[in-house]
Amino acid sequence: MSVSGQGQLRGEVEKGPRGRMKRLMLDTAIRLMQDGGSPSVSDVAEAAGVSRATAYRYFPSQAAMIQAAVDEALGPVLGWRAETEDAEANVAALFGFAFHRMEAFEATHRAALLLALDQWQRRRAGTLGTEARVVRGNRRGLLKAAVEPLAAEIGRERTERVTQALSLLFGIEAIVILKDLWGLDVDAAEDVASWAARALIRTAKAEAAEGETAATGPAPAEGETGRPRKKGA
Repeated sequence: MSVSGQGQLRGEVEKGPRGRMKRLMLDTAIRLMQDGGSPSVSDVAEAAGVSRATAYRYFPSQAAMIQAAVDEALGPVLGWRAETEDAEANVAALFGFAFHRMEAFEATHRAALLLALDQWQRRRAGTLGTEARVVRGNRRGLLKAAVEPLAAEIGRERTERVTQALSLLFGIEAIVILKDLWGLDVDAAEDVASWAARALIRTAKAEAAEGETAATGPAPAEGETGRPRKKGA
């Protein structure tokens, strides 16, 4: 069983008594995570002043709760929509919008990343059992929407490759590397990631214009197999 990254926006949670209780628990979970913790459902129940039984009715596992907290922390980022037919402009807008929101809830996203890595280790060791897995896939839909205009220009296969490459530059992992390894603040980190994203898109366009394949470099000329010639041939 996995917990997908399909989150709810803040307004969708705040409806009726059940919504208010879920709001209380989400706010408490995020507060504990922002303080540097990786709380269990029981921890959140205690901090929120509700019973464990009540807490588990809303979040049956730590993974489900942390996934919901991450989606809540992302907030308006999940509702982002591309506004132009220019992939480069769309990606720049997405990065500029999302990096600061992610940095504002950095500890929450780091806690989710930590849990995902811990689950990977336990799954590999065969000790994860039936615990729901955190699946951190929000970036896929966001990046696909941003680069969709590229498909008409460079083809679907190359566009998919660009999307995969951009996923290395977008998310808490990129923030962790640029802040922890290089000591950058969020503005500098976003600038570096956006610069790299522009370079990727422009390289993909140049390769398409030159007739190169996405994976193997220049396409062979007519009558050639693409295999290297033997010396002396």
